[in-house]
Amino acid sequence: MLGFFIPIVGLILFLVWKDSRPNDAKKAGMGALVSVIIGIVLWVLMFILGFAIVGSATSSYSFGLLL
Repeated sequence: MLGFFIPIVGLILFLVWKDSRPNDAKKAGMGALVSVIIGIVLWVLMFILGFAIVGSATSSYSFGLLL
């Protein structure tokens, strides 16, 4: 659970526990990995949404006397 919310902690726990507690290490590593993947997907979606908002705002703007 901690590895999902703080991925670097999940990675550290995975590396520390991989020999002594392999099941817990796998859970911590998977939590960190899922968190990073979800973060990347959300970042890409926000990037696309930002371009869509800027594109729609500039396409409907009347520049008036500037042209």
